[in-house]
Amino acid sequence: MPASPSTARAINDRLALRLLQQDGPLTATQLKTSTGLSRPTVADLVERLQGAGLIQVVGEAGAERRGPNARLYGIVADRAHLAALDVRTDSVAVVVADLLGVTLAEATLPIGSETATDDAVERAVALVERTAKRAGTAPLHSVGIGAPGLIDPVTGELRDTTGLPAWHRTLVRALQQRLPATVLVENETNLAAVAEHRVGAARDHDTFVLLWLGHGVGAAVMLDGKLRRGASGGAGEIGFLPVPGTMGIPSAVNCDGGFHSLVGSVSLCELAAAHGIAAPAGGQEPGAAAAVRSALAGTGGSEAFLDTLADRLALGAAAVVSVLDPGCVLLSGEVGRAGGDALAARVEERLATMSPLRTEVRAGLLGGTAVLRGALLAAREAAQDALFTPAL
Repeated sequence: MPASPSTARAINDRLALRLLQQDGPLTATQLKTSTGLSRPTVADLVERLQGAGLIQVVGEAGAERRGPNARLYGIVADRAHLAALDVRTDSVAVVVADLLGVTLAEATLPIGSETATDDAVERAVALVERTAKRAGTAPLHSVGIGAPGLIDPVTGELRDTTGLPAWHRTLVRALQQRLPATVLVENETNLAAVAEHRVGAARDHDTFVLLWLGHGVGAAVMLDGKLRRGASGGAGEIGFLPVPGTMGIPSAVNCDGGFHSLVGSVSLCELAAAHGIAAPAGGQEPGAAAAVRSALAGTGGSEAFLDTLADRLALGAAAVVSVLDPGCVLLSGEVGRAGGDALAARVEERLATMSPLRTEVRAGLLGGTAVLRGALLAAREAAQDALFTPAL
């Protein structure tokens, strides 16, 4: 059946708004070309969206040609603000941005292991509130949180996970209760994969596996452009993967003896020290990542260290590849970013000798910022769905 006039208008409005979000600012002529709509229809929707406070004139185009300049229309970016949180075991980082993702304010708060749960939560919530206030007066609409651990696929809540600080779960609940905003929580590695897919090293791949290499180790599975979280939200808990070369096997409550024991930050620092490689003192980069950079610069027994590191990473990658055949593996997180193309090439070479499945290994482009970028993308999509979708 043909759409009613009101339904057709809503569909056209959604299409125009999506184009302005992705490609804007645009002129009415550019909107006409991209949408295939008639000039009068585009003129009507522009007037309608301006009246609703969704778009505005942001400039002019056509100064290089004769005749009147064309108006450029763009999203009203300060209609609301977004926040993104990267919750680590010992810190919280927050970014507040406008609806186009432009950063307005940011801050980081260290939280020591001796900090009481209630105190940690209060300090983290206060950090979010202060940062949002610094960003301006627009209301905070959506908050994306990236945290280690399992996310319940039914409730969307962060599950109580052994070995992670108790304040993590309490913080999520506190933000949901106290902020006048939609609060979304997702596993940090999954958000890193979203960011690398949208704006990073996997923009040309809809199927890939991301290995997060930081303080701990994790994986995210992207198949046909969609995250795969598993029946219990645990897809990608690769730290528990039994692999050769460790002292024992992991348990249901402890990943010691699993892949984590080979490539976690502590084990990599120990490996670096054994090869005469010390991380620079006083740097902001995690020790394992700094050690990898030092090795790539030729410090100590760099070749032997990098060979062993590549061997270890290839073990975990080969297990994932043999099951999923993703065609592409990203080395992300601080260590993956530090290793860059050089480490990725070593891992790819070893992986080719272990698996018959052709697999490209790439370095992630976003490093430790990937989680915040992914959380901001999640918050932005939630806000756009709510604010920029005219009702049918």
